[in-house]
Amino acid sequence: MSDQRVHVFDTTLRDGEQAPGFSLRVTEKLQLARQLDRLGVDIIEAGFPIASPSDAEAVRRISQEIRRPVIAALARCHRADLEKAAWSLEPAARGRIHTFIATSDLHLQAKLRISREQCLEAAVDSVRFARQQTDDVQFSAEDATRSDLDFLCRVVEAVIEAGATTVNLPDTVGIATTDETREFFTAIRQRVPNADRAIFSAHCHDDLGLAVANSIAAVQGGARQVECTVNGIGERAGNAALEEIVMAFYVRRDRFPYEVGVAHKEIYPSSELLTRLSGQPVQVNKAIVGRNAFAHEAGIHQDGILKDRRTYEIMRAEDVGAPWNPLVLGKHSGRHAVQKRCKDLGLEVEGAELVEVYRALMAIADDRKILTDNDVIAVVSGVRTAQPGGAGHVDPFDTPSKVAHALPERGYDHGV
Repeated sequence: MSDQRVHVFDTTLRDGEQAPGFSLRVTEKLQLARQLDRLGVDIIEAGFPIASPSDAEAVRRISQEIRRPVIAALARCHRADLEKAAWSLEPAARGRIHTFIATSDLHLQAKLRISREQCLEAAVDSVRFARQQTDDVQFSAEDATRSDLDFLCRVVEAVIEAGATTVNLPDTVGIATTDETREFFTAIRQRVPNADRAIFSAHCHDDLGLAVANSIAAVQGGARQVECTVNGIGERAGNAALEEIVMAFYVRRDRFPYEVGVAHKEIYPSSELLTRLSGQPVQVNKAIVGRNAFAHEAGIHQDGILKDRRTYEIMRAEDVGAPWNPLVLGKHSGRHAVQKRCKDLGLEVEGAELVEVYRALMAIADDRKILTDNDVIAVVSGVRTAQPGGAGHVDPFDTPSKVAHALPERGYDHGV
């Protein structure tokens, strides 16, 4: 396998589902797991089996049905957690036990109330037990980015020696910066003698809005697994967004020469399915999958898009399986966009008629913000019936043709 291959570890069904408002039923988790399989992620973290009977059932049912990707189950460094995870993964074609314990002094003292030595012992014992259940064991050092580097290196070396095949170093509270993250992964891989025997993984949170940037920085520092979620859902401000990482690698191959196995055209369908199942909408300006990600209202942008999409789009909506409806009619739109929308609706408007239709629509847009196709059809009809020889006029917009004559022409086709 190429050294540039990056494994995509999707934790939508575990870390993502823990976020308030995103709880899913077993059948819904199974439905989303099928879509994640179509998306082509390498690992699906299906749940935290000890957390609830339904979580354990979901992991087991996903393990039974989804056969291509690795199915992971989360477990604390407790024997009961590990046993429940192992039971849930029994039917899996490729199962992974993902065990974790905090390594920062803050967590050890304030939360776990154990010493560093007790932490190290628990980590090693748990990895050894997990390795007896499966050949694929991942260890995570919770709050790794706030841990003492010397102690963290001791833990990493010990768990690899005990059988961990993947080592995850999470930025649990999203405090790291990109330069710190790259240096962090580089330093640990250089200082741990047996680092070459494990894949290093990044799990970044978005508390400062840096989760995606930090995930990419971790890859630049030698990580070859990124943990992420569809739509970036997760605890607090969320996790690194899968779609943003994948498309950053795709669009900026000149800077990020990394390979992922994700099927790009399944990105938008995955986002839509999650939105439908959770009832939680995606913010309209969300990168890649937001409603406005490939939409343009400003006239100068619309003019450029109509001439060559590359003027204002660095990727195509089709690349991620999204519909391309780029021209949003609003108060910033230009005449070219209005004419194009009319043509799409089977209405040919030109010359003076176009000017009148345009002005009437802009009058409505001042109040409506966004114009619908029904608005366009009604305005064109109103303008035409108000013309000499027209049918007289019945207009829902209070004679837009008369309103239009009182409005100055807008010049959005020609300026910023």
